[in-house]
Amino acid sequence: PYIMFLPTYTATAWYHNKLDAELSKDLHTTLHEVEEFARNEYLLALMKGNTIPDEERQQIVKKSARYTGLSEQYIENTDLRIEIFRFTKELLRNEGLAVGRLDSRFTGKDRDSAGERFERDPSMSAIMGPYSATFNHYVRHDLEFELEIPYEILAPLYQKWEFDGWKNQYLNVAEELRKAIAANPFLKVFVANGYYDFATPYFATEYTFSHIGLPKDQYANISMDYYEAGHMMYIHLPSLEKLKNDLETFIDKSI
Repeated sequence: PYIMFLPTYTATAWYHNKLDAELSKDLHTTLHEVEEFARNEYLLALMKGNTIPDEERQQIVKKSARYTGLSEQYIENTDLRIEIFRFTKELLRNEGLAVGRLDSRFTGKDRDSAGERFERDPSMSAIMGPYSATFNHYVRHDLEFELEIPYEILAPLYQKWEFDGWKNQYLNVAEELRKAIAANPFLKVFVANGYYDFATPYFATEYTFSHIGLPKDQYANISMDYYEAGHMMYIHLPSLEKLKNDLETFIDKSI
């Protein structure tokens, strides 16, 4: 997973001006460079474990620090493996800020600046109030739909999820999608990726779909696009406009 998270660390550091001048020029050029590093040098370094030569390890430490905005000492302390919740706390620690998980453009202050993780996702705090208020107003005012049951923004569904079919194995829901496309070859899928999304990092999504196991001709059923926002990219108005246009194009091509 550390390999899959790395480009989102870079995107976040880019947004918060924590990268050097060369990497700060263009987000997409920088992400392409980091993706190549992640799937080649970084991947091999983690595979080698403690057999990696000291000189090679130091090169990985130096590059990882450059691509994440973190210190070389911190990268060394993590054994080259940066955990998401630690990153959200560490990147802006010296400024007394933590970055968001759903959308790492957002920042917030915690009681304890020396803590291991943030107290609460600052992006969720910023999004949920306006989001739920707007939805409730739309349902009751525009649709004129009234119901006494409270609107659940994020219900604790995981408490009711059943895993009987996946006990003692890694849960991979991508296989269910593969089966669906195999059963219906006309099924088309659109994936929207936010560059600042730590909940579903875009590089991990690319990895999932590149390993989904479809016949080559059916990979054309899947299309992706990218947005300079987080998990709920539509809260960023330019991304909302782009998403609308991308979905219109997807629907037109699909039918």
